[in-house]
Amino acid sequence: MKKHISLSVKCPYCMKSLMDKELRLHGHPSIKINIKTEKERGTISLCSVYECFDHTSDINLEKGIIVEFSCPHCNKELLTKEECTFCGAPMVSLLLDTGGRVNICSRKGCPNHYVAFEDLSTELSRFYQIYGD
Repeated sequence: MKKHISLSVKCPYCMKSLMDKELRLHGHPSIKINIKTEKERGTISLCSVYECFDHTSDINLEKGIIVEFSCPHCNKELLTKEECTFCGAPMVSLLLDTGGRVNICSRKGCPNHYVAFEDLSTELSRFYQIYGD
């Protein structure tokens, strides 16, 4: 049976938690981020379970649209200069509380995402201590 890992993330700039304990998806706190399209501004709540793409948003997000993401605390943009290897859209980077980053594609419907560790041995060890193997 596949283990479901709920990741806890924070803003890479202000270091404040992006976790929303009030709005839960699949029994876990969601990740709340401000979003902007060419037409609207709003918020998105992402499922914190790794490899789950479920989310809720207070604005309509059409499939294929590139969405700008920003921190709800400091308002800094979370898009990076890194391009998605699947579709070419900018990637969004969030810090893991355990160390490392989780990167997701900013294009609605693109499944590209991954976890990256800067200090592989230390951060990976901490990750396994928290989430198990």
